[in-house]
Amino acid sequence: MKAAQTVAGEATAPIVRLLDDGAPASRVDEVARARAFAEPLLVGRTLPTGEGQLAHGDGVAAILGAIGASPALRSAAYLVHAADALGDPDAVLASAFGASQAELVGNARKLGALQRAAQGARLGDADRAQQVERVRKMLLAFSRDLRVVLLRLASRLQTLRWFAASKLPCPHELAAESMQVFAPLANRLGIWQIKWEIEDLAFRFLDPDAYRTIAATLDERRVDREARVETMRTSLAADLRDHGFAVEVQGRPKHLYSIWKKMHRKGLGFGQVLDVIALRVVAVDVAACYAVLGRVLERYRAIPGELDDYIARPKGNGYRSLHTVVLDDDGAAVEIQIRTGEMHEHAEYGVSAHWAYKEAATTASVTAAGAYEAGVAQARLVVLRQLLAWERDLVAADDDDGTSDRSPPTDAGVADAGRAMFDERIYVFTPQAAVVELAAGATPIDFAYAVHTDLGHRCRGARVDGAMVPMNTPLKNGQTVEVTAAKTGGPSLDWLNAEFGYLQSARSKAKVRAWFNAQAQAATIARGREAVEKLLQREGRTALKHVELATRLGFRSADALFEVVGKDELSLKSIEALLRPAVAAKSDPDAIAFRPSRSRAGEGGVLVVGVGSLLTSLAKCCRPAPPDAIVGYVTRGKGVAVHRASCSNLRELVARAGERVIAVEWGASDGNRPAPLYPVDLSVEASDRSGLLRDVSEVLAKEKINVTGVRSQSVRDGGNHTAFMTFTIEVAEATRLASALALVRGVAGVRSARRR
Repeated sequence: MKAAQTVAGEATAPIVRLLDDGAPASRVDEVARARAFAEPLLVGRTLPTGEGQLAHGDGVAAILGAIGASPALRSAAYLVHAADALGDPDAVLASAFGASQAELVGNARKLGALQRAAQGARLGDADRAQQVERVRKMLLAFSRDLRVVLLRLASRLQTLRWFAASKLPCPHELAAESMQVFAPLANRLGIWQIKWEIEDLAFRFLDPDAYRTIAATLDERRVDREARVETMRTSLAADLRDHGFAVEVQGRPKHLYSIWKKMHRKGLGFGQVLDVIALRVVAVDVAACYAVLGRVLERYRAIPGELDDYIARPKGNGYRSLHTVVLDDDGAAVEIQIRTGEMHEHAEYGVSAHWAYKEAATTASVTAAGAYEAGVAQARLVVLRQLLAWERDLVAADDDDGTSDRSPPTDAGVADAGRAMFDERIYVFTPQAAVVELAAGATPIDFAYAVHTDLGHRCRGARVDGAMVPMNTPLKNGQTVEVTAAKTGGPSLDWLNAEFGYLQSARSKAKVRAWFNAQAQAATIARGREAVEKLLQREGRTALKHVELATRLGFRSADALFEVVGKDELSLKSIEALLRPAVAAKSDPDAIAFRPSRSRAGEGGVLVVGVGSLLTSLAKCCRPAPPDAIVGYVTRGKGVAVHRASCSNLRELVARAGERVIAVEWGASDGNRPAPLYPVDLSVEASDRSGLLRDVSEVLAKEKINVTGVRSQSVRDGGNHTAFMTFTIEVAEATRLASALALVRGVAGVRSARRR
C-alpha cells in the first residue's frame, strides 16, 4: 500500500499541530543527520517480524512526514532502533541530538519493551482482554509525552505495510491488537490517515476472504477512486460557490473496512452499499446546511429513501449532520454529508482537542510565555481525556459517519472481560495533567494518598474540576482533582469509619492505620524509655549506653527494648538482674548470680583439616561444642567461622557461596592444661512466676554449670504470662547438656527446655 497522503481540503491533524515544535523548514536536515547517524548501526539488523530496522525507520519517518510531524519526531524513527546498539544511549543521544530527543527515544523504547512483554501467543478470551487492557494502559501511561504515541502508531502502520508488501502472513495477535488498540487510538486523536490504513490492513489479515471479496468487487483501484472523489469534490465546490454559498467541501473514498462494517452492521450485500465514496460540506450555520442540501438535490439526482436528518433528530451520541446519497454525472452513487463547523468539530474530534489547540495558539499570540504554557497544558489535558474515553471503549471504533460499531472478527468474551476490568478503576488528573489511576468510587483522600502518602496524611480539602467538594465525594473518570493540605498534621480516625465513606481504597486505609500504629508505637517507646532511664538513675548507671544495654539483653536496638518495656512485656527486674547480679542474689529471689566466663574455646580448640593453623571462631548463631559435628566457613577478614553442621545459617551461607566451606575438626585436649569451655545457649519457656529464674539457676548450679548470661522476656497471653528465657552457659562437652536440660524441665512451671 502507498503511504497515506493528506487529501485535498483536509489539514494536518490537530494533535500533530499541537506537538509541532515550530521548527523552521531548514531543520529538515535534522532527519537526514539522524538517518546518517543510525545507518551504520542498523544495517544488517532486523526486527522480530523480519523487517530490516533501517527500512522500518524509513517507513516510519515517511508516515510521520505525511501527517505533518516535526523533524525531531521523524528523526526519532531512526534513533529508537539505533539506541539498542549503543552502550549508553541516553548520554550519547543527549550529546548528539539534545536532551529532549534523548528523552523521547528513551520513552519510546520503554513503551516498546512493555508492549512486547504484554504480547503472548494463543491467548484465551480473558487473557486476550487483559493483554489489550495492558497495552492501552501503557499508551496511556506514556501519553504525557504524546510524541511517543504518534511514534508507536506510525511504527505499527509500517509493520502492517511491511507484511502486506512482503506477502508474509501477519500474526493474528498483531493484527487483532492493531484493530482493537491502535486504530481506535488514531481515531480518538483525529489522525484519520493512519486510522483508515491500519483498519484496512488489519481487516485484510484478520478476514482475508471478506477483504478479497470486497476488493475484487470494487473494480476501481484506490487511486482511481481518489481521482473520482477529487473530481466530484471540485465540481460540487465550484457549483456551490457559484450559487453564493461560503462552504468548505472535503472528499474521500470509503475504505474497505468501512464498507465491510456497513455491510455487516446493516446486513447488506455489496450492491446495496451505494456510498462507496463520500463528500462532506461544511457550512456556516444550520440554515446554510438546509440551503446547501436543497442545491445538492437540484444539481444531482437523489436516490429515494437515502436522506437522513440528524440535525433535527441527533443521534444518541450527539452526532448531528445531514446525510443524502445522490448519483453523480456518471451515474455512480456518492454520499454527501452537510454540517456546520461546530458539528464537524464534534464529529471529527470528539471533546475538542482541536479547540484546545486553537485556544492555546491564540493565547500564545497575546499573552506571556507562562500563559501559553498553561494553554498547551490544557490542550494536553483534553487529549488525555480523549484517551481515557477511548481506553474504556474496549473493541469499538467510530464509523465514518459518527456511529460506533464493534470491530470485526473478535470473540465476544473479550469485550465482556474488558468492560468488567475497566469498570473496576478510573483515571483522574492532577492540576499538572498527570494521570492517577484509582479504584472505582475513590474519593479525593484516596487520590491524595495515591499521589503521596504524606499528602494523604495532610489532606484537608479538595477541588474537583475547580469546585470545592466534600472529601468523601466519589470521583469520576477524567476529572481534575486538586488537594488542599495542611503544613503539618495527620489523618482523622473518622476516615476509617466505613459509614462516613472517606476512604474506598484498601491501600489508603492501610496507610491511615499505619500512621496511627506508628503514633501508638512512638508513645509506647517513650513510656518504655522513661521507665528504663529511671531505673538506670536508681542504679547509678546513667553512663551505660542504651544501645549497649539493649544488646546485652538480646534486642536489636534500644527502641526495641523500650517498646517491650512500654508494653509491660519485659519486667524491669530482668534489667536489674543484669545491672547488679552479685547484690541481687542476696535480696532478689528472681536474680541469678553470674560468674565471669572461663571459656578458652578460642585458644586453639578447633583445627582446620589439611591447612594448618588458621584463625578460628565459634559462630554465635549455633554455638558449637564438642562433640558436635562441625563445618568451617571462611569469612572476610575474620578467619574461619565454625558452625554446627545442622545450623540453618550455615545452610544459607553454603547456598550463596559453597566454595568457602572448609573442613574442620575438634582439636585434641592438652593434658597439661584444663579442658577448654564452650559457650552454649539454652532456651527455656515457662509460666512466669516469682522465683522462676532463681529455681532454674539453682538447677544449673547443682550441675556445676557456669551461667555467663541470661535474657528474659515475659509476654502477656490473656490472663497469663509466659516467660521466654535464654541462658548462656559454659560446658566442656555438649553431652553434659542432656542431664541438665532434664533437670530444668522438672522445675515447676517449665514447659520446655532445649539447646538453641
